[in-house]
Amino acid sequence: MDERLLKAAELRSSGLKEEALELVKSYLEEEPEDPQGNYQCAWCCDVLEREGEAVEYYVKAIRNGLKGEELEGAYLGLGSTYRCLGEYDKSAEVFTEALKVFPENLEFEVFYAMTLYNLKKHGESMERLLKVVANSSEDEKIKGYREAILFYSDKLDRKFD
Repeated sequence: MDERLLKAAELRSSGLKEEALELVKSYLEEEPEDPQGNYQCAWCCDVLEREGEAVEYYVKAIRNGLKGEELEGAYLGLGSTYRCLGEYDKSAEVFTEALKVFPENLEFEVFYAMTLYNLKKHGESMERLLKVVANSSEDEKIKGYREAILFYSDKLDRKFD
């Protein structure tokens, strides 16, 4: 990663968010297609609560070949940003794609469940959350009820005689 991007990440982490954004934007003037630069810019915009501005940078970072953990972060950031902007269908599309690329990432399931809630798909939202809880909890009592939680996860509206 370019030294300027490393410095920008350091500035952002230490609370100097505006300075970080200025540094990344100056970098992008020279390297406008760089996926890491676009990702860092999106992240800076997000922490400055400029969600609408962050979208274009997330999209460009993903489209231009971001990889690994940064790609995971970009998918999460973009999907979450769309949700915060009330663009729930776009958010759902991003999380659906992210889960195809990273099917084991439970954080995508949780954030996708939030989007599904906003889309009034409460049953699917709860099902996903319950499966995450059942499959990832280290709590002994939850683990003891794992099978029951999984069984009921898609039957929340069903009445049993």
